[in-house]
Amino acid sequence: MDKMVVTGGQKLKGTVAISGAKNSALPILFSSLLAKGKHRFTNVPRLQDIYSTKLLLEQLGCEVEWSENEFTVDVKDEAPFEAPYDLVRKMRASVLCLGPLLARRKKAIVSLPGGCAIGSRPIDQHLEGFKALGAKVVLDGGNVCASAEDLKGETILFDGVTVGGTENVLMAAVLTPGETIIENAAKEPEIVDLANYLRKMGAKISGAGTSLIHVKGVEELKPVNEAHAIIPDRIEAGTFLIAGAITGGEVRITDCVPEHIDALIRKLQESGFNVEVGESEVFLSSPSSGSGDQAQWKAVDVTTAPHPGFPTDLQAQFMALMTQAEGTSVISENIFENRFMHVQELMRLGADITPKTRVAVVRGRRGGLKGAPVMATDLRASASLILAGLVAEGETSVSRIYHLDRGYEKIEKKLQSLGALVERVKE
Repeated sequence: MDKMVVTGGQKLKGTVAISGAKNSALPILFSSLLAKGKHRFTNVPRLQDIYSTKLLLEQLGCEVEWSENEFTVDVKDEAPFEAPYDLVRKMRASVLCLGPLLARRKKAIVSLPGGCAIGSRPIDQHLEGFKALGAKVVLDGGNVCASAEDLKGETILFDGVTVGGTENVLMAAVLTPGETIIENAAKEPEIVDLANYLRKMGAKISGAGTSLIHVKGVEELKPVNEAHAIIPDRIEAGTFLIAGAITGGEVRITDCVPEHIDALIRKLQESGFNVEVGESEVFLSSPSSGSGDQAQWKAVDVTTAPHPGFPTDLQAQFMALMTQAEGTSVISENIFENRFMHVQELMRLGADITPKTRVAVVRGRRGGLKGAPVMATDLRASASLILAGLVAEGETSVSRIYHLDRGYEKIEKKLQSLGALVERVKE
């Protein structure tokens, strides 16, 4: 098993290109199940979750080719419809094959999903959406067993905003006769990217990116001739901006969509960082303390919220930044109830944090961290610990970084290109 060893004290400086978005690639790759034939995608990140998706698509009868950042899925006519536990347990997003399987193959058996332990993320809203369309759904032996011979468009109101539920029901609806209206839909850029690809295949969708999505079912979808480019990863973009910020450095990120991280940019500016936004790049430089060689920024409060609010997937990284701020910040987590597991590990490095159920009070002090062995508990916690290690005195070793490999493509190489002293080693 690998671990990441970080030696603190280096100001990051330079340019880094952002990879394709994992959270966009996963639903789009599964959407290929909706249409027989060959689908081509570019800007697909080289990540463990993508590899798990490849294995699951192959299990479902597809022929898959993956070379560098290009991904091809050849969907066959007659194929299996069961996603077994051994594959699904590794990645929560595996449940996104349910909608396409129901819509095109009319039945699906999918094991209940796994993934990061950041709190309860039930798929009940996914299943209620399928039932509203006319599907029969039962839970049997840890599997979702669903059948759908006579689906019909319906109005579906989600009790709470759900990204995966919106994606799953949207994919089921595109081949469902009649009109489906999804109310209280998620607005994330990844939803828009998925809808764009579905439209390229012939789906009739309007309102993606708003809380009200209209779908008119069609009889058949077809792969498109040109490859579909996955949008840039806004969470990776935000992570590298915070990496530059926490070290008091200067970092330019390219190949990104700045408006996708507008909430983060505003908080960085409020904290005192200089942020310049271009068409597809963002440049961050740290504020001058006015006293020589050490930059300083002020503490700001953050509350996570569905898009376009502050992303829960950047909460842990921003908390690491606030440990070095001037003053006290309050971090409120409104999406997942168990997403403060990184707090105890940050405290091992010397961070002054008081965690409560969904609120953490962070008392910042520049230069107050010291290197220590820490353990990653989930994907974004892994990133926050590496960021903290960048400014901790001495050496920080982060174990269980297999979480990290699920969501960041070549993160240590990108950090090294910015001047970070970080190395992947065997434990």
